[in-house]
Amino acid sequence: MKTEGILSFVLLLIFLTTCNSGHGTKTEDNSDIKAQGESAKISFREYEYNFGRIKEGEKVAHIFSFENKGPGNLVIASASTSCGCTVTKYDRNPIPPGEDGSLEVVFDSDGRNGVQTKTISVRSNSKTQVVILKITAEVISGND
Repeated sequence: MKTEGILSFVLLLIFLTTCNSGHGTKTEDNSDIKAQGESAKISFREYEYNFGRIKEGEKVAHIFSFENKGPGNLVIASASTSCGCTVTKYDRNPIPPGEDGSLEVVFDSDGRNGVQTKTISVRSNSKTQVVILKITAEVISGND
């Protein structure tokens, strides 16, 4: 009976020890996003951009530049858009402290008319985990 209790206790300890390992945020290659407790800080040069008047069917692009102002490497996890008409491109490599990066946004105005406002949610390991960017365009039909 005593042996059974000790065995149960040992198994419980093993279970609890293995459950607490590996709680860091991981990227796809299983490396830690944060470097030894140092956090990144993303700072965009601008948070909104207006394309002005564009013709319906035109594709326009803008590059949002940013800097990592934190002591740790910056990793962008995702950049999701509010509409399928807007696509993002960005570097998936870690950005060292003090270095610059960019995020390109392409807006396809095909089938759109009037003032269009789209948002981009940028998720990263920055102190501010989600940053919202905004693009605007006035789409005019070919007849205007």
